[in-house]
Amino acid sequence: MRRVLPPAPVKTAFPASCPCAARRALRRAAVAVLLAAAGTCAAQGTFAVYAGARGGGTFDDADDRRRSYGLDGGAAFSASLDWPLADGRQGQVFASLQRSALPGEAFGRSGKVDVDVGYLHVGGRVFLDGTAASRAGYAVGGLGVTHFSPAAGGTAGAWRPSLNLGVGAQWPLAPQWMLRAELRGYVTLVDSAGGFLCAGGCVVRIAGRTMTQGEALVGLAFGF
Repeated sequence: MRRVLPPAPVKTAFPASCPCAARRALRRAAVAVLLAAAGTCAAQGTFAVYAGARGGGTFDDADDRRRSYGLDGGAAFSASLDWPLADGRQGQVFASLQRSALPGEAFGRSGKVDVDVGYLHVGGRVFLDGTAASRAGYAVGGLGVTHFSPAAGGTAGAWRPSLNLGVGAQWPLAPQWMLRAELRGYVTLVDSAGGFLCAGGCVVRIAGRTMTQGEALVGLAFGF
């Protein structure tokens, strides 16, 4: 009668004395996959939204250079789209809008005149330390246009060339999410000897060579 041998024990990659080893290995693998995915997303592109406080912006009275008119400071809202460049920097499209106002005297009116000030710039970020996927400090800047849009009869909107320069920092919050804080300065070439933002019949003529503004921003960025 042939003797039947019992089946050989199945060998596993984990010792029998440690049944949780497989779970730990799976957790480590899952963490590695998440980190790799986060890095891949950060390397592909980032969309960010910001809220900030902006101030500055002064114009002259073309008929009385001793008088000037300043834009009201206040809240501004911005968005940016970043993409990677070959050398580790990032390209960036940056758009920002502030709802401001000028004194009514600038247009020969009794009350303030609302003026929207918008920026659209193309530039980028250069990392001073760290990378796009880590805690980092960076310099930022861009070139583009400024749009002025007064909300009063007899006025007209205007486009002018402009630039922005600034510094910022970012902190990871979770995979794909970053907190950003920035300080930016804006310079707009107005180059008007009089009649800026006027559609005809203005009592007061606004003039100016350049307009400068400063802004502090806090933003939330998402890598995709």
